[in-house]
Amino acid sequence: MKWKRALAIAGLVLICSLYLIALVLAFSHSPESKKWLMAAIYSTVVIPVFIYAAQLVVRVIRPNDNHNDTDTIKKE
Repeated sequence: MKWKRALAIAGLVLICSLYLIALVLAFSHSPESKKWLMAAIYSTVVIPVFIYAAQLVVRVIRPNDNHNDTDTIKKE
């Protein structure tokens, strides 16, 4: 479960930093600001899709590794 949280945090930091760069460049009237905004919007869709795909790949590679998954209810 820790790797899922690490992937989510890394994706969040990357998306937020792209939006921050786009915002700063927009106020500085940089000619690159439109490109950075498009990169941020594109990354808003692509980064979560890649994170989800990575989770699916790990789930397919290790299908019997359910003891570390907190999504399932453990019976005591």
